Amino acid sequence: MIVDCISNRGMNTHALTPRRLAIAVVIGAFGCLGTLAPPAWADDHTITITIKDHQFQPAEVTASAGEKLKIVVRNQGTTTSEFESSDFHREKVVLAGGEIALYVGPLSAGSYEFFDDFHPETRGHLTIK
Repeated sequence: MIVDCISNRGMNTHALTPRRLAIAVVIGAFGCLGTLAPPAWADDHTITITIKDHQFQPAEVTASAGEKLKIVVRNQGTTTSEFESSDFHREKVVLAGGEIALYVGPLSAGSYEFFDDFHPETRGHLTIK
């Protein structure tokens, strides 16, 4: 595969000295890395939360301890919100009709509160087990 990548770049591998061939193989290997599929980490541990009518849906979410999480927040409301958590140290503005993603963890077992800083009555919890 590496030699295929090198020859696809117009290099003549037969004219290379052993040292140049080794360098070309290393360069080719890095060039071929872009053809590999990216890891599916984010899809495996994604939590989606919707803000609608100044409420989180769902308001209670659960995940496993020791995992990195991707939290997607979709604002289906007509006003801007700010998803915030003092417990896991994140805050991000979510425009009306918009969506944000943030990454947290790995977190220890416990309960982590999140809220809409622009509408403080809007609250939810992330429970880590």
